[in-house]
Amino acid sequence: MGKIFRYECRRLLWNKFFLGLLLVLLFYGWQVLTGATMLGVSHTAPFSPWSFGDYLSRMLPLLWIGGLFFLTFFTSGKARRVAVLTDAAPMESRRYSLTRCAAALTGTGLLALAVLAEAAVFYGRYFGWYDWGQLALPALVTLVPPLVFALGSGWLLGRVRPYLLYVWMLVPFVLAALPLPDALSLWNGSFFTDYPLTLGTLDPAFTAPGGALLLQGAVLAAGVALLMLRRKNHPATRRG
Repeated sequence: MGKIFRYECRRLLWNKFFLGLLLVLLFYGWQVLTGATMLGVSHTAPFSPWSFGDYLSRMLPLLWIGGLFFLTFFTSGKARRVAVLTDAAPMESRRYSLTRCAAALTGTGLLALAVLAEAAVFYGRYFGWYDWGQLALPALVTLVPPLVFALGSGWLLGRVRPYLLYVWMLVPFVLAALPLPDALSLWNGSFFTDYPLTLGTLDPAFTAPGGALLLQGAVLAAGVALLMLRRKNHPATRRG
């Protein structure tokens, strides 16, 4: 399966789409860092967990789109025609599905790492600041649950109808336009601008209410469950 994984990674990453998306991410990320993050959010320092989280929440829609675009490589009409050949291959369909899923997760992870690396360059260049330990928690809470859920839900929707992946790409933009409750505020970025103002201190340490953390954990669990459900009930090599 290692050879298949490497092949799928090359197919996802060694193409104009990945390079173009990476360039768009880096360009937009630098605009956010120099135009918004540099000023700090809610009276916090530019390198505070709150300003950093605001940066990540602004980048999340593009990362969500990137992860779903990776899945289109496996759910397109061409991929369905190739599935006729893979059905005859001497391999377990669930392992093949897992390998493809791992490749999509790898591609999404690389995009997220590029976003984090750009922030590291920004903080080092403008502020000489390298204390990344305090930013690990907001990065994990902000990025991991929604991106895993994007892959899990997209993996299922794309096999039902490929065009649903493109509709699903609009979800972050719809959420950003809605007045979400506090438990969902991590999904539209308002958490990082509103919640620190309620803590009553200047530049407070990062913390999150239990409801928001519980919801993020549920989203992460749902994403993993959808990936597992997809492999069990809808094999990736099923004829379509």
